[in-house]
Amino acid sequence: MIAKYKPPITKACACRNVVRCQTREAGRLFLWFPVPDTLKKVTSYLQQFALEYELMHERPGLSLECRPGQIQKIAHNISQLLAPRELTETKVLFIRGAIAPQLQDFSDMASLQRFIKFSQSDWLVTMLATERFTSYFQPIVSIEDTSQIYGYESLLRGLDEQGNLVLPGPILELATEAGLLPQFDRVARLSAINQFSRHQVSGHIFINFAPTALYDPASCLRSTIEAINHAGISPDLVIFEVVESDHPQDLAHLKAVLQYYRDSGFLVALDDLGSGYSNLNLLHQIRPDFIKLDMELIRDVHQDLYKASITEKLLEIAQKLNIQTVAEGIECIEELNWLRERGATFAQGYLIARPNAVPATTTPRFDPITLTVPSAYSQQLDNGKKDNREHQKINYRKSKINL
Repeated sequence: MIAKYKPPITKACACRNVVRCQTREAGRLFLWFPVPDTLKKVTSYLQQFALEYELMHERPGLSLECRPGQIQKIAHNISQLLAPRELTETKVLFIRGAIAPQLQDFSDMASLQRFIKFSQSDWLVTMLATERFTSYFQPIVSIEDTSQIYGYESLLRGLDEQGNLVLPGPILELATEAGLLPQFDRVARLSAINQFSRHQVSGHIFINFAPTALYDPASCLRSTIEAINHAGISPDLVIFEVVESDHPQDLAHLKAVLQYYRDSGFLVALDDLGSGYSNLNLLHQIRPDFIKLDMELIRDVHQDLYKASITEKLLEIAQKLNIQTVAEGIECIEELNWLRERGATFAQGYLIARPNAVPATTTPRFDPITLTVPSAYSQQLDNGKKDNREHQKINYRKSKINL
């Protein structure tokens, strides 16, 4: 019998709320600028186009009336005048109608950059509100016997109004920039769980999540745990993959989220190891059950001396710490054999199987082979040794001359 974890009762999480942008209506736009020079740039633009505004006295800022549909153009034109830092540090508040902002309205204040992105996000808001998403699944297999499926990574896809697939790249980018990442992350988790359950396949499920999308684990993850319980999936079959791990903004928050998962019986993976500058340091901070080696590191690892040296050391560290490893993005037999020989645990990539709406139940078996043609990696090593010997000979000759 599967033990079910019951999350504490908390208030509804903000990631359930999908609010549509109101900038097509008439209202008043308030802008607060980081420095007086930014204010001068903007007032020059407004004067050039004879747009009336009122200055603030307490700090550099102004407000102006906007007709229906006018605000997006004004905000966009202002953004063209500003440097990237000014864009993120300029704060914006839009109030519909002619009323003055109330205290509760200031919770809607955003950076100018986010405000513009949110005003362009109607298609994504509609997609989130109607939950037009589906999940694809890519097998993760034993590297020793690639016909043995260990589990599946869930990969989200959007659906447009005609039912055509929308790749996750533009969805994730806009969700992040428009402040919709919490809503997107929640939909992705629930889609993965519901569709994995519907297909009734055995094995583990790897689910991506963004720690910065979660305000409070107890409230934000309640619907996720309820869905897992409802689907009858054992918690120890669920692995949550930490994305954004190369630049965690709040390490204490990340640890709290992961502890909540672990207390619930789930496993944790550190995703894309080798892709960032600082995520290697997270190994001792979060101590994951799995690490996933980034596909850019795996690509041509058998031919690239630098990639090979880094990957070899990462695998060695994982083995010493008893962490299981998943090599992502394997596309050729040479990459698979190289990783197999160096002790990777699991394999994932197009060589094994492509992501599919229906999880694959069988995968090909690739037996170990001995390469008869020397790889570029081994040639680089041989060349390196040869260069070193030549360097030693030259130094020896110089020493004889000096004598």
